[in-house]
Amino acid sequence: MKQALLVIDVQNEYFSGKLPVTFPQGSLLNIQKAMDRAYESRVPVAVIQHTNPPGSATFRKGTHEWELHYEIRSRHYDILVEKNLPGSFTGTGLSKWLDEQNITTVTIAGYMTQMCCDTTARQAFHRGYGVNFLSDATGTLSVSNTAGTIHDADLHRAILVTQQMRFSRVMTTDDWTGSLPPG
Repeated sequence: MKQALLVIDVQNEYFSGKLPVTFPQGSLLNIQKAMDRAYESRVPVAVIQHTNPPGSATFRKGTHEWELHYEIRSRHYDILVEKNLPGSFTGTGLSKWLDEQNITTVTIAGYMTQMCCDTTARQAFHRGYGVNFLSDATGTLSVSNTAGTIHDADLHRAILVTQQMRFSRVMTTDDWTGSLPPG
């Protein structure tokens, strides 16, 4: 099993923008830990960056909120993938890069649990990859819309339970980093 770490949308929008991630606490520290340990173990890292069309309220290319968080920019990664939809495989070169690296398993970290992380995990599963989903290195916020309201912890837990049912092996960052070969 050769694996890659996918770090999805860890951009300033989720810290200083309109969509502040609130759950779980420490998710950014766990993403950093996963990236550092992947580097030590020679696990390839793909950083994915979301871009919305010009005029959008969020993730506008070239803005501070669109930029990768400093802690991600300052760490090693092997490829930067720009995407325009929730799934990291849609309209990108991610699948080609994973195939070139002979990757069989991807590990999901980043934001938001219920949107881009969930969609990417399902896409990876449908493409035949094994999928790990880091429960404490993904994150979300509370959501209210015309369909209703859901609190951040409940939304996060619902996605993790659903991922574990079929699509992913849900695990903590410590469990995942502990499973990697020594650096």
